[in-house]
Amino acid sequence: MKDIPLKNDTAFQQSLLGFNALLPALLTAWDWNRGQLGANPIEFITRASGIMALVFLVFTLLVTPLRKLCGWNWLLKLRRNLGLYAFYYGLAHLLIYLVFDRNFSLLSVPGDVWGRPFIAVGMIAFVLMIPLAVTSTNAMIKKLGGKKWAQLHRLTYLIIIGGVVHFWMIVKSDIRWPLFFGVLTAALLGYRIVDALKKKSPTPSPAA
Repeated sequence: MKDIPLKNDTAFQQSLLGFNALLPALLTAWDWNRGQLGANPIEFITRASGIMALVFLVFTLLVTPLRKLCGWNWLLKLRRNLGLYAFYYGLAHLLIYLVFDRNFSLLSVPGDVWGRPFIAVGMIAFVLMIPLAVTSTNAMIKKLGGKKWAQLHRLTYLIIIGGVVHFWMIVKSDIRWPLFFGVLTAALLGYRIVDALKKKSPTPSPAA
């Protein structure tokens, strides 16, 4: 029987990615139902949804270096999905805050944002994600044009920086996880800076 070329099977890759993206949410819901989320389950799901948003933002930024260094061009077909899963977990993070922290009282949100700066940072990062999610369809890419679309989606850099800062400001003592995401973000953005500088540097002409 002929081997199935999984690397070129976009539908399979997207289905596998979707299953793994939803698995943390399903396991969290299962543990909540069993009362296995500790003494403060609301804090747990709030923190978990935020971390998952950061995880998928990191995965999104990993696509370019992996494609260029390893030749994994097939990852480009998954980058949009990775960004959308980051948005979905970011949206869940926001909804958990609105439902359990603010009790649907939207009028109390501005005062809370003003009094707790880390919420303001997180809100800004999420708001920046909205235009990226809206323009994630093929129709929007065609309407904007590839160049403008790519420029718009560079907001991802600001979003992940905002997410890391938001996480860092929340943590009071154990900074290992914020530091971990901070180092990853610095490495991924540093790679892009170095790559951009290499492209701008003049190519030496070959010797006669």
